[in-house]
Formats: sequence, structure tokens, C-alpha cells
Amino acid sequence: MFCFQCEEAATGTGCTVKGTCGKPETTAVLQDVLIFAIRGLAWTAETLHAVALGSEERDGGAGPRALLADQAPFLREALFATITNVNWDESRLRAMITEALDRRDALARAVVAGGGSLNDAPEAAVWRAPEATWLEKGVEVGVLATADADRRSLRELLVIGVKGIAAYAQHAATLGRTDPQVDDFIREALASTCRDLPREDMIALVLRAGSVAVSAMALLDAANTDTYGHPEMTRVSTGVGDRPGILISGHDLKDLADLLEQTAGTGIDVYTHGEMLPAHAYPSLARHSHLVGNYGGAWWRQTTEFESFQGPILMTTNCLVPPRRTNTYLSRLFTTRAVGYPGAMHIPDAPDGTAKDFSVVIERARQCPPPQPLQGPDLSIGFAHQQVLLLADQVVAAVSSGAVRRFVVMAGCDGRHTGRQYYSDLAEALPEDAIILTAGCAKYRYNTLDVGTVGGLPRLLDAGQCNDSYSLVKIALALKEALGVEDINDLPIAYDIAWYEQKAVAVLLALLSLGVKGIRLGPTLPAFLSPAVAETLVSTFDLKPIGTVAEDCAAIMADA
Repeated sequence: MFCFQCEEAATGTGCTVKGTCGKPETTAVLQDVLIFAIRGLAWTAETLHAVALGSEERDGGAGPRALLADQAPFLREALFATITNVNWDESRLRAMITEALDRRDALARAVVAGGGSLNDAPEAAVWRAPEATWLEKGVEVGVLATADADRRSLRELLVIGVKGIAAYAQHAATLGRTDPQVDDFIREALASTCRDLPREDMIALVLRAGSVAVSAMALLDAANTDTYGHPEMTRVSTGVGDRPGILISGHDLKDLADLLEQTAGTGIDVYTHGEMLPAHAYPSLARHSHLVGNYGGAWWRQTTEFESFQGPILMTTNCLVPPRRTNTYLSRLFTTRAVGYPGAMHIPDAPDGTAKDFSVVIERARQCPPPQPLQGPDLSIGFAHQQVLLLADQVVAAVSSGAVRRFVVMAGCDGRHTGRQYYSDLAEALPEDAIILTAGCAKYRYNTLDVGTVGGLPRLLDAGQCNDSYSLVKIALALKEALGVEDINDLPIAYDIAWYEQKAVAVLLALLSLGVKGIRLGPTLPAFLSPAVAETLVSTFDLKPIGTVAEDCAAIMADA
């Protein structure tokens, strides 16, 4: 195996025996086969797209277009399944590989039927072999199959960014929102990896991925807010009650909404975990009195926190950490959607698109004692773009008076490495005239700190999940207009981003596509950036690694 898609890549280069995340070698190799298969599927779909565009009035291309549209949900799910800490179930990965090959071959038949040609098809578009040989094939077609380091870097930067885009688009699709332009780009980007494009074209695709990431996050923001209302300022308890509970983790609000409806009146409480914390700020979800609080912190603490919760845990998306051998909660661990883990019970989607049946999770909760308490203060959330814009006059007044000199965007991911203490220390070191804007699980490094208020505003404004970095963009653009600033980089905003996995890469590309410069990225720069590609990002966007807390704090405030 060779995997370097997350911040924990071993020795800063890549995991070769077992993932630092805990991913076994065979799982990693099967994921490489799946990516290879969907690259071939995407290439064949692009070829069919050309056939559809050239088709005559006899069918208007309707048949090919329907076939193409049918691939989008599968491509999104397959990409999502390969994100760090999502799917550890090799049987499901093998099933997805088979489906990818079957879908590809069906499209190939449609290409030929439509008068097209597959004579120049790459290997990914024609390969099919017995399942017993797949692991051998995975080693052959993995990341290192691209020998040139810079070409490999650009290709993987694109694929990794597209994984994040697909995840956000899939979240939106669960609420009935799709964007054909987003899906078309996912297909186009994957297909491009089957071709030897010029370096300039590869860079252009990477930058387009950032623009598409903005569209995907906007799509998800609209889906969430139209369905559940705009987030509002909310205080969330971290205490526990004396009733059995269900802990729900991940990002998918629809799963939480369905679970809340099915647990109403049952005497069972529901707690959020990790990236599900922002759900408490949505009015339609907060109306449920048995949504009682948030339990625990960031994803990497779950082997301890899931054990002490004592009730069933429902994982709706990443980030699932393999239980330790000493843990006992696997028997009460449930997965759904793209998530999978051997030994955990999987809750399938309802075949007709209605609410899933969570009765088995509810029944398990009835057999469990209440959660053990964890110490922690109440958490302040709900500062997404709509809420902050309602405070716009107060924000502008605070900036104009000098009470607020700097906004510091500290969004992104948390992780296990001790170097991430940097973010806690930076939050404490920032002076009282700096406001922290955050989104994602990075906030668990500092959201329990008492950083106070300034100008009547909390000094920590939590916009929500990692995808709610879109809210931070909207806030920045609103400030740009309110303060009469022409360039977004002239705003009193600094960016200090923590990354871990592929959704954070999509967020980074989104910020770069909007022209944001001077971003500090940490705790390390991605291992998939070759020196030359890293230099391109540095010279073009002034992207830089984090330094010491003292140095970065001084630099952040220097021009304020």
C-alpha cells in the first residue's frame, strides 16, 4: 500500500504497511482498485457524453443523457467511501468495485451503440479480472503508478479535492439537492486522470476544483437551511441525563432528523458527537426536547468517549476510528450511508427514499444504561452567515471603532498529533481585539476556552461543520462590501487553517479559488504536494506552513 491523502501520512511521506488511521493494507489496496475502476467509469462516461452531444434528432441523446445522470450518485458514494476514516468494510468495497465495472461496461455498450469508438480507451476503461487478483492489481495501479512526482502531485491533489467535493454533494443529495455542474465536474476530473494532460491543464483543473467546491458547499448550505432553518445562536449542554441515550456522529443532518422523529416519546435521549454538534443550532432540529446535548469532543477521542457513553452509537459519515481490542462498544456501533466497519451493524437506505428504519438502534438503547458523565462547559454555537449578518451593524461598529482589529479564521480539522496543541495555544495567545471564526472539528482544540467578548460580540464565533466554511466565506464577502474594501485580501482577516482529510483539502481549494492569499496551513503541509507543486502554491497564493505560536500571532496582528 501507499497512502498519503491525510495529514497523518507516516514520516510525512505516506503509509506503506498500515495506515496511521488504522486502515489495514488490504483495505487501502482495495480502495485503490475502486478509484481505478471509477476513473475508468468516468472516462467511459465522458466518451458517452461526447456521443450524446453528437447524436442526431433520432433520440436527441436522451438515452445517453439518462445513463450519464444515473452514474452521478454512484461516483459520489464511491469517492466518499475512500475518504479517510469512512469505510473499513472490505466486502462492501469489493461490491462497489464490481458495480463500477458493470456500470462502466454498460456505458461502453452504449458508446458503441451510439456510433462512438473505444479504440483509444485507457486500461482503466477496459480492465476486468477475477476478484482473486484485485489486491495484486491494486498495488500496480495505486498512487505510485504515476512515476513523475509533479504529475502525481497534481493528479492526486485533484482526486483528493474531488473526494471532498463528492462528500459535500452527497450530503446535499440526501436532502434532494443536486447540481449537474458539480456532478459533471466530478466525472470530468476523474476522467482527466486517465490522460496525460499538460501541466498547465492539470493546474487549471485543480483551480476549477476549488470553484466547484464553493458551489458544492453552497448547495449543501441551501439544502440544510431550507430544510431545517438557519442556525441561531445556541448554548449546548455537555452534561448527561438519567435516561438511556443514542449518540449520533458524523455530518448528515437528515439521519439525525429521522432518528429524532423515531425516538420521540420513547424515553430515549439523543446526543450529538463531533461534527454533529452544530445540529443543535438548526431550529427544526432543536425543537426536539430529547435532543439533550453534545457528548465528547473531536473524532480522535472516540475510542474512550464511545466506551463511556454506554449506549448505541450511530456513525453517519466520517470519521470512524477502529475500536481498540479492549473496547466493548463494537456490539452497539451502527453505521449508515457510506460508512462501514466489520462487526458493526449497517443501517441501509430505505429503498423508496423515505426515512430509514432506526428501530434496531432504538431497541439497543433500551437495553443500555445512561451515559457516564464527561466534564465540560456548555458550548456556544450557531454563528453561521445568516446569524452573523444579523449582527452586521455591531460587527462593523466594532471594527470601525478599533475594538476589533482582526478576525482569525481557524477552521478545519482536529487530529491526534501533539503538534495540534498549536491551535489551542494560538487561540489563547491572540489578543483581546481579535475574534476567532471557526468551522469544523478544529474548534474542539479551543471551544471550551473562556476567551470572553469584545465589542459586545463573543470572541469565538462557531459557524458549524467543515462545510460551513462556506459561511465564513459569505461573512468575509459581506464584510468586504460593508467596509468598502475592493480586495478580499485587504480585509482585517487572517487564515490559519488546520487540515486532516479530503474535505479540508476541498475547503482549501475553495479559498484559493476565491483569491484568498497568505493562508497558514498546518500542522504540516500535505505529503501529496511535491516540492515544485508546493512552490507553485506558495508563489501564486502565498500559502505557508504554520510556525511557532509567538511568530504567527505577531504576524497575524502585525498589519491590523
